[in-house]
Amino acid sequence: MYSEPIKIAILAMGGEGGGVLADWVVDLGEENGWFAQTTSVPGVAQRTGATIYYVELFPGAGAPDARPPVLAQAPMPGDVDVVLASELMEAGRAVQRGLVTPDRTTLVTSSHRVYSITEKSALGDGRVDSDVLLRQTRRAARRFVSFDMAEAAERAGSVVSAVLFGALSGAGVLPFSRRQFEEAIERGGVGVKQSLQAFATGHDHAQDTRSESAGRPTVRARGEEGAARPPAAAAPAAVQPAPKHPKVAALVNRAQGYPEPVRDIVVAGIRRLVDYQDPDYAGLYLDRLEALAGAPGGDHTELLREAARHLALWMSYEDTIRVADLKIRGSRFERVRDEVRAGDAQVLDIAEFMHPRIEEICETLPAGLGRWLARPHAVHRLVAHFTREGRVVKTSSLRGYLLLYVLARWGRWRRTTLRYALETGRIETWLRHLKAAAAVNPLLALEVAKCQTLVKGYSDTHARGLRNYEVLMTVLDRDARVMAPATLRDLRDAALADEHGRRLRDSLARHGFSTEGLFS
Repeated sequence: MYSEPIKIAILAMGGEGGGVLADWVVDLGEENGWFAQTTSVPGVAQRTGATIYYVELFPGAGAPDARPPVLAQAPMPGDVDVVLASELMEAGRAVQRGLVTPDRTTLVTSSHRVYSITEKSALGDGRVDSDVLLRQTRRAARRFVSFDMAEAAERAGSVVSAVLFGALSGAGVLPFSRRQFEEAIERGGVGVKQSLQAFATGHDHAQDTRSESAGRPTVRARGEEGAARPPAAAAPAAVQPAPKHPKVAALVNRAQGYPEPVRDIVVAGIRRLVDYQDPDYAGLYLDRLEALAGAPGGDHTELLREAARHLALWMSYEDTIRVADLKIRGSRFERVRDEVRAGDAQVLDIAEFMHPRIEEICETLPAGLGRWLARPHAVHRLVAHFTREGRVVKTSSLRGYLLLYVLARWGRWRRTTLRYALETGRIETWLRHLKAAAAVNPLLALEVAKCQTLVKGYSDTHARGLRNYEVLMTVLDRDARVMAPATLRDLRDAALADEHGRRLRDSLARHGFSTEGLFS
């Protein structure tokens, strides 16, 4: 007979059925003679953390003289028997909060990853090492069950919560049979067939991995524009179809003259820029690379490889035209329908939350008009007033679709815009820095090429990254002949670590560079 309640914490993000899972556990207990209570501490879903559902089960509800116990309303560190986490980072957060302890806690977690907002918004590679997360969570728990539950749920046409419920059953930590678990799902009455199929997968997997780790996690990154699932082993590169357009075919033929380590990246850059603008724009990309290849300083293979990648990314900068084009592509509508599992007879509404600043509006206009509007005057203040608040655009409606369609079609005249003029100037300056550095020190030129990593995103993120990049280029102009490649690498890493420039300022001071006038 239990003298203490069984304490279960469930960490799940929005849309993963955490509330349903908690209800199943409560129903499982109540229908089998246990007192049950559930509470929830809301998180902010996919942005910074999950909602924590807390369930306590206490036996004896069926006794004639049973008195309801006083149960806790929130989990306490060091006092949780079972933790169910819908994603590996949430399991890590449970460990960090002290909810998982090696003396009592069974941790059941999916090994897939849904990148947090801090990981996705980092200027550099902000991803947390999944292998480290897995090792730490395994070490923190008394018993550990982990496998890719998102993939199992996808195969069953269900959600992660059903797989977690099955894994909870298979782990054998609750005093209920498999049939009692399944009856709880059946009493729910919604999506029963798919949920039972997902449950069975979770149950069988948990029994196979009971008290064992599931091994190396499958890392799945999910974001607004889709999911990526790296294969377990390196697969051969997919053979790209030969281009049918004669201009594009000619560009690809030009790329064949590059060394093998560079060629694939150059071809990928061509395809990206043809999609972004047109073949002539991809031709400009090759012209710029060929000028760099002919720079003095010996073999530039490694530099060309890095420059080819970063130049393609820079030339396909994210402007309002690009955003509008991506939002209305048919492939995106299909992907969203697949993600939400919308049926053919169901109507799907897609709402885009957009907040273009006046700077983006100015940069989308023809260069002369954009510069005029960017200056402080009455019209500038009026436009700024009406752009303070964001707006919702429904791309699934005719009006919203046409609005973004017209903006996307403005891409034909992108070369006339203020943003194009600004980015062209920045790219040409970067290429001049590359050529100058290559003549002095090819390794320094390689680090200069990688500085383009700072210039990414849009709106405030782009502005702050660009400022840090320009600080590095100003320092390079002053000290290019004496700057060591390792020094520039350290400065770039500092700039990527803190978009506001504080780490960069400290690093400059540590290396003896004056910061006067750099951050004004």
